[in-house]
Formats: sequence, C-alpha cells, structure tokens
Amino acid sequence: MSLNISFVLLLGIVLVVLIRGGSLKAGPAIVSVLFGFFLASTSMAPDIRQMVASVSEMVGQVRF
Repeated sequence: MSLNISFVLLLGIVLVVLIRGGSLKAGPAIVSVLFGFFLASTSMAPDIRQMVASVSEMVGQVRF
C-alpha cells in the first residue's frame, strides 16, 4: 500500500513540474488525470496494478 501512495505522490510531483515548466499545458494535464481516473474503474485496472507491482519489484531487486 505504501508503494501506491508513493507512486501517486511521485506522479503528482512530475505532473506539477511538467505543468510549471511549460512542457504540459493545463488542458492536456486535466485530460490525462481524468483518463487515469476512469481507467482505474475499468476491468484493466487489476492488470495494470499487477504490472506496476511487478516492475517495481524488479527494480527493487537491481543491485548497483
């Protein structure tokens, strides 16, 4: 659960930086947020959640 909150926070920070930097305008940002919101209520949500968890686990196992 902490991974999800951290990931959402990270994506929120990236979104704010992109908007403030001028790389992303407010309109497309709102559309992106709404797309993610509605995507979370589809039948694809569990698959996406599992994919993100698998990728984060794989990244966590990388040793430098």
